[in-house]
Amino acid sequence: MSSATEETEPRSTQPRAFIVTIYGLYARDVGGWISVSALIQLMGRLQVDAPSVRSAISRLKRRGLLEARKVDGSAGYSLSRQARGILDEGDRRIFGRRRAELADGWLLAVFSVPESQRQQRHVLRSRLSWLGFGTTASGVWIAPRYLYEETREVLERHELSEYVDLFDAGYLAFGDVAELVGRWWDLEGLRRLYAEFLGSFDAVLERWLRDDAGGDAEAFEDYVRALTAWRRLPFLDPGLPPELLPRDWPGVRAAALFDELKDRLTEPAHRFASSAIEENSGRAATAGRR
Repeated sequence: MSSATEETEPRSTQPRAFIVTIYGLYARDVGGWISVSALIQLMGRLQVDAPSVRSAISRLKRRGLLEARKVDGSAGYSLSRQARGILDEGDRRIFGRRRAELADGWLLAVFSVPESQRQQRHVLRSRLSWLGFGTTASGVWIAPRYLYEETREVLERHELSEYVDLFDAGYLAFGDVAELVGRWWDLEGLRRLYAEFLGSFDAVLERWLRDDAGGDAEAFEDYVRALTAWRRLPFLDPGLPPELLPRDWPGVRAAALFDELKDRLTEPAHRFASSAIEENSGRAATAGRR
């Protein structure tokens, strides 16, 4: 699933975020390619019109995430190698997220980038931020120790490792770590995002708990919307130990809400998306034989 590609996009570019979600959920099961007609049909369920879909696809193509390809004479787009890597990275964090323990310790990233490579400094900070690092001081970032392997992989893949030293660390003195994490991470900002997610999707789950919730198409719509709203949060929240979080931390309830929606909606949403993709592929094959 997608990681940091679309999460910083403003709300006006929401169609791109939906497309990334759809490709992340359903394209890899069918070789990474989806026809334009199938994508327009699926996006129609999300109240996005065809011109907006085509515009969003063009932007994703320019960013190197989608590649134009015809199958049986039908126009469509495949995931690029770069996009597959981003989606795989996102899967691990979104669907395999974990919560750190105090005994795990900390991972420190200390970096220095020459002034002449200012763009690389921006990219490095962006990568560390989306890996879940907080900031202790200029050029010194911190994360739960369990993020080491993922951090190393991402920094090497983006050719940023030459600027960074990673340290296995334990906090010794002189502050209260529970207070310090509120400085290292923007916990209040995270709280607002979790509250927003709960406010948007509590009622959706309540509706699906009733017998008249809807069919496969409604499940697809609700699941894509929920996952699109949710997927940035596991990157902003590194999974800090519960002992270091405020007692009423809404992230726990928000994660439980997302998991419940995922469990209830994944199968019917997949049926709907697969049917639309196969139906449009079938039309393309038929047209190609005429």
